[in-house]
Amino acid sequence: MIDLYVLGAIAGLTVATFVARSALLLFGSSLLLPPALEAALRYAPACALAAIIVPDLLLQNGVPLWGPDNHRLLAGVAGTAIFVAFRSTFATIIGGMGVFWLLQWIH
Repeated sequence: MIDLYVLGAIAGLTVATFVARSALLLFGSSLLLPPALEAALRYAPACALAAIIVPDLLLQNGVPLWGPDNHRLLAGVAGTAIFVAFRSTFATIIGGMGVFWLLQWIH
C-alpha cells in the first residue's frame, strides 16, 4: 500500500510542475519582464545544451581526457566546424557522428 507521505510528495511535485510550466502560458500577456532578463533568457537553451554536452565531451569515466584518444571531443570539434561552415543541423549530426564512428573504427 502506498504511504500517505508518498502520495503527498507526488501531489506536491505535480502541482509544482504544473505551476512552473503553465505560469508563462497563463500570465504571459500580463507579465512584463525587464528587457535585460528577456535578452538573457534567449541564451538559456544554448546554455542548458552546453551544460549537458560539454562534460560528456571532456570527461570519460569522470576523468578529464584531452588529446587524440578522446574521440568524443574530436567529433564534437568536427561537428562544430561543420556547423560553422554549413549552418546545417543535419550536416552537423551526420558529420560529427561520422567522425566519431571513423575514429572508433580506426582505434
